[in-house]
Amino acid sequence: MSSRISDETLTAASEIAAATMHEAAGQIGALPSYLKPISSGMKICGRAFTVKGPSGCNLWLHRAIAKAEPGDVLIADVGDDPEYGYWGDIMGTGSMARGIAGLVIDGCVRDQVELEEMGFPVFSAGLCIRGTAKKFDGEGALGEPITIGGITINHGDLVLGDNDGLAIIPADQVEDGIQKSIERENKEEATKERLRGGETSMEIYGWDNK
Repeated sequence: MSSRISDETLTAASEIAAATMHEAAGQIGALPSYLKPISSGMKICGRAFTVKGPSGCNLWLHRAIAKAEPGDVLIADVGDDPEYGYWGDIMGTGSMARGIAGLVIDGCVRDQVELEEMGFPVFSAGLCIRGTAKKFDGEGALGEPITIGGITINHGDLVLGDNDGLAIIPADQVEDGIQKSIERENKEEATKERLRGGETSMEIYGWDNK
């Protein structure tokens, strides 16, 4: 079992762009591009608290809020029908009170204005006013592996997101990913300095000779 990502490691990871971490870790863990922040500028970083529930039901999300720990990001597979408002301001308020770091959901949400105003990060497939049901006999799970867009997410993985998208990094690869991300950022800054000095990308990368 992977070790729990420390708070200090989460703080360091939160300073890194999702695309940089994805590239530096070996081009892994990129979630589908249709999962977007509900407001420009939202960032998300935390330990994955995986949730799986039936389409049209958000009961398992309520259960997840009750079980998640501070610093966790709820990441939910809601089946094959995204066209419901699985999440809203009531759930956002409850999550913030418990220190939950955000939500990633392969479905839609509602109460966008209220969620933005309270500063609760949400990455979703879109917005939808359609209400959900409470299927008390519906099959679901907390803390079990889920798959979104062909990417398997395990409980405790790093969830990192910004305007460009979302990256999932296995817990035991996060510290190495952070170090490689810092090295990548430093290298990119040096490249930008050369570009400002008049060199072209073709020259810098040696592509003129290919």
